[in-house]
Amino acid sequence: MKANKINGLKVITADAYEFGEVDGTHVNVQTWMTTHLDVDLTKDAAEELGLTKPRFGSVTVSLPIMYVKQVADVITLHKSISDMKILQIAK
Repeated sequence: MKANKINGLKVITADAYEFGEVDGTHVNVQTWMTTHLDVDLTKDAAEELGLTKPRFGSVTVSLPIMYVKQVADVITLHKSISDMKILQIAK
């Protein structure tokens, strides 16, 4: 899949919680492998994680690729929304 096709895909947690939408990728230029996805959180996901959504825009987190279970019409994660609360996600 082309990297630009990933942008805009919805991200769903293992417990079917709408987490957000992909807004970019991080690539390790030494290995040319994707390492992280930038995900713009939904308002509900941001609140669930204890993050404050700005008046304009959204909260964006950098999600490690190892959390991804499957990529299709949506990106499904291995982690539930409650698992995400305890993880150290780069903001």
